[in-house]
Amino acid sequence: MSTYSKELLKGAADTLVLSTFAEGEKYGYQVVKELERRSEGFFQLKEGTLYPILHRLEKQGLLAARWKTMPNGSERRYYALTPKGENALTTKLDEWQTFAAAVGRVTGAFALESPAN
Repeated sequence: MSTYSKELLKGAADTLVLSTFAEGEKYGYQVVKELERRSEGFFQLKEGTLYPILHRLEKQGLLAARWKTMPNGSERRYYALTPKGENALTTKLDEWQTFAAAVGRVTGAFALESPAN
């Protein structure tokens, strides 16, 4: 399987994590598994990498968090996009599409259509 540098992931981490909340709230482990599933195993974030991202996005007002008691009495912290987070995700996805298309044009590595302006 292909690998990627930590720096490359760092630049895309917020967008990747925010994208997992487009369908609704999740707790941390669900985010890890969703990233892994959607990327067909390419992104395998450790929870120790994910939680600082979740906390930062929450502090920025892009995610809201709540505790939920499970049937066994344990608690899980669930996160969901806020309206500000939904707007940020849309902006980040537009930026990413534009960026990836420009990289593809420069490197000739792949062809992407430019987003409509």
